[in-house]
Amino acid sequence: MSRAPVSVDHFRAAMLLSGAGDALGYRNQLWEYNESGPAIHQELQELGGLKSIRAELPDWPVSDDTVLHLATAEGLATGKVGEEMLHEVAGRYVEGMKDMEGRKPGPSSILGVSQLRPGEEGGYRVPYNPEGTGCGAAMRSMCIGLRYPKPDQLLSLVAVAVETGRMTHPHPTGFLGAVAAALFTAYAAQRRPITTWGLGLINEACPIARNFVQGREYAVEETERDWDYFCDKWQWYLDLRGISTGVGPVVWPEAYGPAERDEAYKSFSLKGWAGRSGHDAPMIAYDALLGAGADWEELMNRAAFHGGDSDSTAVIACCCWGVLYGTKGVPEGNYAKLEYRDRLEKSGEQLYALSH
Repeated sequence: MSRAPVSVDHFRAAMLLSGAGDALGYRNQLWEYNESGPAIHQELQELGGLKSIRAELPDWPVSDDTVLHLATAEGLATGKVGEEMLHEVAGRYVEGMKDMEGRKPGPSSILGVSQLRPGEEGGYRVPYNPEGTGCGAAMRSMCIGLRYPKPDQLLSLVAVAVETGRMTHPHPTGFLGAVAAALFTAYAAQRRPITTWGLGLINEACPIARNFVQGREYAVEETERDWDYFCDKWQWYLDLRGISTGVGPVVWPEAYGPAERDEAYKSFSLKGWAGRSGHDAPMIAYDALLGAGADWEELMNRAAFHGGDSDSTAVIACCCWGVLYGTKGVPEGNYAKLEYRDRLEKSGEQLYALSH
């Protein structure tokens, strides 16, 4: 893991590379849910490999993931707090939904945003949705970890991740994904040993999230009923990788190429759609970070080029990787002319200034 102290360059890289990972994993709708990691890797070689890809319009737009991640980041970058901040973010989600041509937002995101009433009392809340288990809250929440990156800010990180996550994904499998994505980004900024991240999620963040939900008197009964799946599946994953105590070495299958990863990622999933849910999008991202170390190409092979929701797993993994390593070793073409590059970098700078 990088030992360089976290700097504004790391925050800028986190936002920029999250967008790059999104665009590369999405490939203008061609690679998201491709169903075959090996087929994507074959196409990638035909394109000349990752180093040859210039991620720019019109062929490599960002997806809904980056549009809504920017909405969260730019809302937080205003410096507003409490309910004022929640209305601000809700308003930006409503605006972001107007920028979805060709970006494939998910059904829970579409439904949730359509129900938001920013500026009205309680207008950042939506009715409980038992189907709101998707990754739409996770994929846009990494920047919360950039706003609250310090260990003593964990309560704030969890509260903001839960409340902004519930704007579209009020089911705990959905909004706890937002907690995971935000938490892992903060852990990256803290230079916390990566083998401890999953344990911190289960033992530190999830209990805080549960207490927070119980204290807010909104959909408490439904949330309690549906709570256990997320934590149980994460415990299963940590046991599988041999890091349930937070200590390595990580246990990997003997063979773990594109075909084997497709099968593994399906086993992480809720209904066989790898990375589609709030628990397994950050799980695949974490799996990729554990396996790739400082190697950008290996990270992309694991996080972006697989048969599931490849842009959503990449957007999370690449944000954390940017906090750890900056843009070192990343082919310039992967990000130099990325759509919304200026906004991504500026929001990273603003979040660094607010959090430091």
